[in-house]
Amino acid sequence: MESGRRRGMSSVMSSLSLLCVLLDLQLDGVFGATPVEIEHHLETGRKLLAAGQLAEALSHYHSAVEGDSNNYLTYYKRAAVFLAMGKSKSALPDLTQAIQLKPDFLAARLQRGNILLKQGSTQEAREDFEAVLKRSPDNEEAHDQLHKVDELELLQEEAQEAHHRGDYVTTVQVLERVIEGSPWDPESRELRAECFIRLGEPRKAILDLSPATRLRADNRAAFLKLSQLHYSLGDHHDSLNQVRECLKLDQDDKECFAHYKQVKKLSKQLDSAEELISEQRYQEAIEKYESVMRTEPNIQFYSNKARERICFCLVKMKSGEEAVDICSEAHQREPQNIHILRDRAEAYIQLQEYDKAVEDYQEAREFDQDNQELREGLDRAQKLLKLSRKRDYYKILGVSRSANKQEIIKAYRKLAQQWHPDNFQSETEKKEAEKKFIDIASAKEVLTDPEMRQKFDSGEDPLDPENQQGGGGGGGREWPFGFNPFEGGNYHFKLQN
Repeated sequence: MESGRRRGMSSVMSSLSLLCVLLDLQLDGVFGATPVEIEHHLETGRKLLAAGQLAEALSHYHSAVEGDSNNYLTYYKRAAVFLAMGKSKSALPDLTQAIQLKPDFLAARLQRGNILLKQGSTQEAREDFEAVLKRSPDNEEAHDQLHKVDELELLQEEAQEAHHRGDYVTTVQVLERVIEGSPWDPESRELRAECFIRLGEPRKAILDLSPATRLRADNRAAFLKLSQLHYSLGDHHDSLNQVRECLKLDQDDKECFAHYKQVKKLSKQLDSAEELISEQRYQEAIEKYESVMRTEPNIQFYSNKARERICFCLVKMKSGEEAVDICSEAHQREPQNIHILRDRAEAYIQLQEYDKAVEDYQEAREFDQDNQELREGLDRAQKLLKLSRKRDYYKILGVSRSANKQEIIKAYRKLAQQWHPDNFQSETEKKEAEKKFIDIASAKEVLTDPEMRQKFDSGEDPLDPENQQGGGGGGGREWPFGFNPFEGGNYHFKLQN
C-alpha cells in the first residue's frame, strides 16, 4: 500500500513537471522570441538605421531587446538609435545595462562617458574613461576625453568663482567654453541665462533656458522663468505657452498657476482689444486698452502699447485734439516708434496743422527709410501744406476736416450771406467781398462733392487750373450761382443748397 502511494505521488509530480514545461513553452511563445526572430529584428533594424528610418529601426530594436533581455549588444544597438535620434537621455540606461551585462565592453563605456561629459557630469564621465584606460591603457579616445574632463572641470570652477564675485561678463565668457564642451548641461545654461538677465539681455537668456527645459525631466523653474521673460518683453502668447508647459508637469504648482492667471487675463484683454480694432469699434477698443493698463501697471511695454493703440483709435475716430495729446505722451515714452509718429501726423492733418504733420512724417522716416506708408504719408502731408498756403477749403468755411455735408452746407450759407457782394457799398469792399464769396462758393463745391473732396484731402486742388486737364487757361469753368464775378454790372446772386 505504501509503495502504491509512492507511485501515485511520483505520477502527480511528473505530471506537474510536464505541465510547467508546457506552460513555460507557451509563455515563451507569447512573451519571448526565437533566436531567428531576434536576429531578424536586429538585421532589419540595422538596415533601417542605415537608411535613416530611425523610428522604424527603433521599433525593431525594441522587439529585439524584449526578445532577449540578456544580450548586451541589443541594448548597445538600441542606444545607438536613440543617439541618432538625439535622445541621449534615453540612450544612457541602455548603455548602462550593456555595461552591467558585459563590464569589459569598452565601446559602451566610451559612449556613456561621452554622453556624461556632454551633460556636464564630469565625475561620472571621468570614472568611465579611467575604466577604459585600466583595461586598455593605450586607448587614444579615452586619453583625449579624460583631458577634456580636466579642462571642463577647471572652466566650471572658474565660472562659479566669477559668478560668486558678481563678474557676470566673465562668467558668460567662461560658460561659453563650458557649454561648447557640455552642450547638454542644463546647469551651465541656467547659470548663463541668469547672467544674461542681470546684464539686461533677456532675449539671450531665453535662448539658453529654452533647451534647458528639455534637458531636465521636470524643469518647472525654467518654464516659469521663460514665461516671465516673455511676459516682460511683451510676448504674451509665448508667455502663456511656457507657463502652460509648467502646469502640465504639475497642475498644482502655486507659482506657475498664479502667473498663469495673470498672463491669461492680460493676453485675453490684448487680443480682445485688437479684435475690436479690426471691427472698427474704436471706442470699445480704447476702453479695453485702458483695462490693460490697469491689469499690468508695472511693465512698461504694456502701458506703452496701450497708449500707442489708443492714439491710433482716436485718429480713426477723427478726434484730432485728443489724439495729439495721447500720441505726444506715447511719443515721449517711445521716441523712435514710427507708428506713433505716423498717427500723430494724421491727427495734425485732421487739425490742419500740416507743417507739424510733415515734421512727424519726416522724423518717422529717419527711423525707417524704406517704409512705403511713411513715404506716401509724407508726400500727402507736403501736398496739403503746399495747398494750405494757397486755398484751404476747410479753413475758408471754418469747418474741421471731419465735418459732414450738413455741417459744410450750414457753414457755407452763413458765410455766403455774410459776404454777399450786395451787402457792401464801396467798390473796394465789393471787390473784397467778391473774392471771399468766390472762395466760399468754391469751398462748398469741392467739399460737398465726394470725389472732389477726396482729391483735396489727398493734397490736390480739383479747382486749380494746373491740376485740370489741358493745363491752365481762362474760360471753360462755370462759376457757381450762375454769375461771373469779373463781369461788370449789378450783382444778383442766388444762394444754392
